[in-house]
Amino acid sequence: MKNEDSKGFYAEQADLAMEDHLIFEYRFESFVDPEEAAAHLCQEQSTAQWKRVGVDEDLRCQFGAKVIELTVIDQRETSHYPEMGNEQGPVYSCRVKIAHPHANFGPKIPNILTAACGEGAFYCPGISVIKLLDITFPDSFLDHFEGPKFGVQGIRDMLEVYDRPLFFGVVKPNIGLTPESFAELAYQSWLGGLDIAKDDEMQGDVDWSPLAERSLLMGKARRKAEEQTHEKKMYLANITDEADRLLELHDMCVKNGANALMVNAMTVGLSSIRMLRRHTQVPLVAHFDMIAPFTRVPYYGIDSNVIITLQRMVGFDSIIFPGLGARMRTSDQEVLENVEECLKPAGNLKPCLPVPAGSQWAATTLDIHKTLKTIDFGIVPGRGVFEHPMGPKGGAASLRQAWDAFKKGVTLEEYGKTYKELKTAIEAFG
Repeated sequence: MKNEDSKGFYAEQADLAMEDHLIFEYRFESFVDPEEAAAHLCQEQSTAQWKRVGVDEDLRCQFGAKVIELTVIDQRETSHYPEMGNEQGPVYSCRVKIAHPHANFGPKIPNILTAACGEGAFYCPGISVIKLLDITFPDSFLDHFEGPKFGVQGIRDMLEVYDRPLFFGVVKPNIGLTPESFAELAYQSWLGGLDIAKDDEMQGDVDWSPLAERSLLMGKARRKAEEQTHEKKMYLANITDEADRLLELHDMCVKNGANALMVNAMTVGLSSIRMLRRHTQVPLVAHFDMIAPFTRVPYYGIDSNVIITLQRMVGFDSIIFPGLGARMRTSDQEVLENVEECLKPAGNLKPCLPVPAGSQWAATTLDIHKTLKTIDFGIVPGRGVFEHPMGPKGGAASLRQAWDAFKKGVTLEEYGKTYKELKTAIEAFG
């Protein structure tokens, strides 16, 4: 039960000016009374000590986070993760919504995450296991974030593709190719019908493939492919590096012909991306490195949709994340929620292009489309294009042929009788 001090960290949502608050939603396990645990969570992530000894004051009203909804899901004998705490007694599994005054930290990603995911939340006394499920931002708060500069529509306008998903491709082998070999493979994939050829997330500015040389050759190959196909193409260069090199690498790659840039969002840092977005002249694409350690554990960490939302806020125009199927061990529901986070209305933020990834080839485009019920997505095969027995030109062609078959209402097998690239893809990957 709530004691008198705990009551100061509870409020009715109707009594709060919600435009002045973010809502943090958590699932947690507690070995103490859930109401006391939830109040302590609010106290730890906001005012901590909320009054001074011998002074008649109470900082909770203006600065304290407040529980606005608490649900006890169940009571268990043991924790989902007993190694996270050694307390004895019943374990309460709970969901809580906390209204946190955003004046406590302002429109700054590092400070928001310090409140939502810092010491106060993940080392809160009485709570052994906790996961941040969602953050709700009022539109007036989102107005402080620029979000995607190009977004879905801007990328489509650059490629002049409006009636189908967008076809990315990761040049493979991802490590070890010379810049010349790398550019030739990309060139062949563009000739076959790929929209976007990209560096792998592991391939940065390295001695065996300097980004200056690789981006220059890729820019030339892209323009040559555009001349031959009469289609717009993109080279997506990976500029993941130390934060103080991002602007330098941006300028160099864009000058050399890269017309989109990829950054491993969490390894570089979201605040660095926000800085880069203000400078960039081309679309920014996020890769999902270092996100799984936050999101994969069911009852601990941060839900993936929170990461998606933050990446959109700081300015990514497209976000690659774990997709459908067994390869990425991600539920269809989680993929759908992440796609929704990319595309749903959110203040002044443009929608960003979702790219659910993982072991894709020609047929998976249709499976993804059937599940997502939209054409506003990208697929990003690697081996499905670059291990195609007819080479990357054949692999890329098979992607376009599979979509054409779908639009014409013809099975892939039937269409493959006419188009050998698709037939070969079915035999190799089906």
